[in-house]
Amino acid sequence: MNCIDSSILVAAIVQSEPEHDACRKLFTSTSCALYSHGIAEAFSTLTGGRTGNRLAPSVAASLLADAFVPRLTVLSLTPSEMLHALRDAENRGVRGGAVYDFLHLVAARKAKATRFYTLNLSPFLALRRHGDPEISEP
Repeated sequence: MNCIDSSILVAAIVQSEPEHDACRKLFTSTSCALYSHGIAEAFSTLTGGRTGNRLAPSVAASLLADAFVPRLTVLSLTPSEMLHALRDAENRGVRGGAVYDFLHLVAARKAKATRFYTLNLSPFLALRRHGDPEISEP
């Protein structure tokens, strides 16, 4: 199984993103999974204007709900799994906002993913631990 983060999802949606073609191809040519929080991250990016396109919340929600999320396997963590990960956070050097990237990796590991795709390599490589999937760009 391949996992993606929200940067891949956003680039697959937004045609003006430099990595749009590669992300769209990845998204349409292989089965991908995404930690559920990534849906909210994508919505935030799409409606917040970081990509240069500020979508109306209703448009972003419809795009995600109708065209993209149904093609994904959405991963989740139980409260117990999340709390276990948070207890392990200090040992992994995780603090502040890095917890969100860390939880993507925890969910990918739980799903036994072999590869994790992101456009933000550095933060994920810093958090990677033995047993986590290979981290790469599309």
